[in-house]
Amino acid sequence: MITDLKRIIDQISRDKGFDKKLLIEAIEEAVYSAANKRYGQRRDIEVRFNEEFGEIELFQFRTVVEHVEDEQTQVGLEEAKRLDPDVELNDELGSKMDNVADLGRIAAQSAKQVIIQKMKDAESNVIYEMYKDRQGDIINGIVQRFERGNMIVNLGRTDAILPKGEQMPRRSFRQGDRIRAYLLEVRQSVHEPQLILSRKSDDFLIKLFTVEVPEISEGIVKIIKACREPGARAKIAVLSTEPDVDPVGACVGMKGSRVQNVVQELQGEKIDIVPWSPDPAKYVSNALAPAQISLVIVEEDKKTMLVVVPDDQLSLAIGRGGQNVRLASHLLGWRIDVKSEDKYNSMTEEGFQSLIALPGIDNQSAEKLYDSGFASARDIAESTADELCEILVDYDEEKAVVLISAANKFLAEQEAVNDAVDDKSTEQADDSSTAEKQEPDQPVLEGEAAVGQTETEVDDNSQDGNG
Repeated sequence: MITDLKRIIDQISRDKGFDKKLLIEAIEEAVYSAANKRYGQRRDIEVRFNEEFGEIELFQFRTVVEHVEDEQTQVGLEEAKRLDPDVELNDELGSKMDNVADLGRIAAQSAKQVIIQKMKDAESNVIYEMYKDRQGDIINGIVQRFERGNMIVNLGRTDAILPKGEQMPRRSFRQGDRIRAYLLEVRQSVHEPQLILSRKSDDFLIKLFTVEVPEISEGIVKIIKACREPGARAKIAVLSTEPDVDPVGACVGMKGSRVQNVVQELQGEKIDIVPWSPDPAKYVSNALAPAQISLVIVEEDKKTMLVVVPDDQLSLAIGRGGQNVRLASHLLGWRIDVKSEDKYNSMTEEGFQSLIALPGIDNQSAEKLYDSGFASARDIAESTADELCEILVDYDEEKAVVLISAANKFLAEQEAVNDAVDDKSTEQADDSSTAEKQEPDQPVLEGEAAVGQTETEVDDNSQDGNG
């Protein structure tokens, strides 16, 4: 007989934080499963935990009959009367089985497995309840071990996993090191890790600044958005809700102490702190700093902007491998195209504009064509489909033929407009010539007036000369 379970249940419940009812249900289910394996499925068996005596009791229910044909489901009236004098035929009689401890090795092993599984389920629920409200927080732990590149972090009560894809590129942690990470996900699962950590998440950067900068936790400074290329560079846009508080200065801290603490935690990742602005042109200028900006052309409906910089500022604005402009684009949520002043001036030429005027050609495609020697729509019209497909990789022969046709149509329309302008100019010139040749209505009077005026002018000149 399984005895002293009450003490064991109380201890497990206290140490693991389990609900005692769940443990009792697990034990009852385990013994029931073992009894079914031992005595077969046909018996009507019930398992109960006697809390007073701290033991498991096993009962079987059988139908009272006069002649027993099946001992597993039936009991004779005479035997039933010995158990309960008031019993009658066809009653369901429950009797306690005294051989709970004699369920057999296989049945006992089955019971053990059920109990273990139930305990795992219960522990999973406890962990989930403990951490579900902490999702999005920074977690401290100790590096336990590495499994296939994943880092297992001991949090005390349980382990968490820092997947390989959520680790910084330059891993410098070893077994036993303390580590801080962002609690990315909390799962309610038994068969897979419940707590998923990250050190690459943009939110990890935001949380680190929230911890280091009191003005952020107090709501005086707000982080609008952050974006990272982990281990290399990050940008964070900030806004102050009070005019006398500089959001950038608050994040930098005295002698850069606050931002340096974040940089150190991120293993040297460079961080640009950008003042947020509701004006996209001003915002992108801040985001691309320290590069100087000459001109910003904003297309609100397409969420795109063209940024023009001095020729010597182009590499600074774009950054190594396009990193600076790429992060700025993520920060704004806009597509940013950076051009030098020389490139922009060439783009404003009439030939380049005729390329953009063609249907299906955007700025990027027009630039590819322009750089490949197609300086105008006329060059497109005179090209072949194969030539266009080599430059525009997303084009097939059919699209290329359509583009050539569109270029011819565009040129025809332009020539028609030019011819109309020429005809109008010629017509105006003819009208002017006819007006000059037409005889005046009163030639004599006008002639006399003209002669008189000329003489007066001469006399005046003479007088001036004499004077």
